[in-house]
Amino acid sequence: MRKKRLFISIFIIVLFLTAGFFLTKPAFNYLSGYLSKSEQVRANILIVEGWLPEYAIDMALKEIEKDKYEYIITTGLKYFEEYFELSENGYLVFHPKIANSVRNDESRHIIEVDAYGSLNGAYSAHFNVYVNNVQMGDFFADKHKRKYSVKWVGPLSAIETIAIQFTNDKVDEYGDINLYVKDIVIDHKIVTPYLNNSEYDMYQLGGKRRMVNNFNSVAELARNRLLAMGIDSAKVTAVPGAMVNINRTLTSALAFRDWLNKSDINIKGLNIISLGAHTRRTWMIYNKILKERYPIGIISIPDYDYNHSHIYKLFKTVRETLGIIYYWIILIPY
Repeated sequence: MRKKRLFISIFIIVLFLTAGFFLTKPAFNYLSGYLSKSEQVRANILIVEGWLPEYAIDMALKEIEKDKYEYIITTGLKYFEEYFELSENGYLVFHPKIANSVRNDESRHIIEVDAYGSLNGAYSAHFNVYVNNVQMGDFFADKHKRKYSVKWVGPLSAIETIAIQFTNDKVDEYGDINLYVKDIVIDHKIVTPYLNNSEYDMYQLGGKRRMVNNFNSVAELARNRLLAMGIDSAKVTAVPGAMVNINRTLTSALAFRDWLNKSDINIKGLNIISLGAHTRRTWMIYNKILKERYPIGIISIPDYDYNHSHIYKLFKTVRETLGIIYYWIILIPY
């Protein structure tokens, strides 16, 4: 087993060294452009891949606002995340459910936030804790999962909301600062998980970009994000795929095909929104699965990760190239 792992490791190292030697800058630029190429068609259906980062969903909104699509479909796999990701500055607002049997006097109570950040040190995620719009504490969360506590004096029935305000979102060459929140715990026993008990107000309170956390799939998450941006809920449908660890794009495409076969939609064409070098792979998979029965276009959102070093760009480009070869092989039966 050790020899096999060593062989695989050596093969990968040699592969990337060879790619770095032969992949000159002109060749690299050509390959990156090929993988990220957009080619739209006249369509009445728009597919938005649900795993896209927040900024890409924002950019997808511009395409949707052209109002030429009858149907917006969000795709992505089913999942259950213990922690909710605050990827943008904003407020995660909890609505705790206090049972009548719980002690409800004027005594002191402990409110804990189970959270962690994506980075350490100076890049730890900063957040404030509010109870009924009154700030009770502020903290820095690093990559270690822990509980951050504040004190509340008064009856628990008086608590209407507990809000977590994420304040220092940032992306640069050192990484992406995000905050992850699991639940709110009162007096070490009353647990309010984020799922079905919270709302995410992006940027500022007021509900203009509010997303209700009542989803259990990437497809539903993307739909909620679009609804929070003001898209008509009647136009947006989430089509989740099964929970898998590999072949995720293929699984999403198969789920969309199965949903489409059960619908009575008159398809004139469809466009798919994807990200960067992953675009070509997505386009190939959907064309194969849907057997090119109607025009299928692709729209590539720029991958901001490409602002990193040349080695990082090279890694992603080679990985996506190998991914296309792999998918070409496994799609042969379809």
